[in-house]
Amino acid sequence: MCGVSVVVPVYRGEQTVAGLVRELDEFATTTTTPGGLRFRVTEIVLVHDCGPDGSDLVLQRLARENPLVRVIWLSRNYGQDAATIAGMAAARGGWIVTMDEDGQHDPACITEFLDTAYRQRADLVYSRPTNTRPHGPLRNLTSRGAKFVLATLFAFPDSTRFESFRLIRGDIGRRLAEVAANGAYLDVALTWVVGRTATTPVRLRSEGRPESGYNYRRLFSLFWKMVLCTGTRGLRVVSLLGVTLAAAGTILATVIIWSAVTGDDGNPEGWASIIVVLLLCSGALLFSLGLIAEYLGVVLHVLVGKPLYLTIESPTPRPPAEDTQSLTRPRAEVAAG
Repeated sequence: MCGVSVVVPVYRGEQTVAGLVRELDEFATTTTTPGGLRFRVTEIVLVHDCGPDGSDLVLQRLARENPLVRVIWLSRNYGQDAATIAGMAAARGGWIVTMDEDGQHDPACITEFLDTAYRQRADLVYSRPTNTRPHGPLRNLTSRGAKFVLATLFAFPDSTRFESFRLIRGDIGRRLAEVAANGAYLDVALTWVVGRTATTPVRLRSEGRPESGYNYRRLFSLFWKMVLCTGTRGLRVVSLLGVTLAAAGTILATVIIWSAVTGDDGNPEGWASIIVVLLLCSGALLFSLGLIAEYLGVVLHVLVGKPLYLTIESPTPRPPAEDTQSLTRPRAEVAAG
């Protein structure tokens, strides 16, 4: 029988995480997958990522009332990847499932994950959504565009499969969490250590809260972090940019010399072409220097010992009145959000 640890990073889960825990509770007893594999959820690891709502109060109540629930407290908001890695480091199951707090991911899909992992002998299984994501069309478009850029321009085709709903073999997840340094992007790091990856189709549900905790600035930050974490591919793009500009300069010089020799344009106006060349070259140079500086920043953070995350014993204290209110609040009210 397989033991499964479920890791859920919690940022704005006051309204949704209690319902998710109730769904996961259904798998606390031995369950058989369609493929005949027996498993059960042995623990639910909730990682508090210091969101702006009252998630900490809900997590404290869940930990008191449900023996499956373990809460990992982070000292501040480190982001979804870092919170997930913190949960993986604490997980003890033979398999680790990571999923979002907002209700999009159906716990019933765990059975399909396990069957796919054993059928294809995969150490990592990603979800493959079969329906449109429950976000706005612009966000969906930018997300697909970012993955396309990584897959083509940065020669990283695995990025098209990245999803936060995934199944990882437990020992791989824990050891990766031990060595992950500041600046690590979880899905990219998994490609370094996992030999065989599979996907399984899932249907995403609507979010159980009014809006997502991500804005476009944070989404771009995640994309840029993924670029830096892909290794030297970004620097190769800079090299390609330099070669392209050098080739363009050579072609332009050849055209100018040819015009002067043949007399087709004996006195060409050069101001416009000079300005264009200066703008292109200076822009490319600044972009290249900025990208190199970003790489140096990642290296500096590792050298000075900046942690990927820091766990603490308990959440930041609240005023006594709020703590008293949370203790007397009915369980049904917490579950309903």
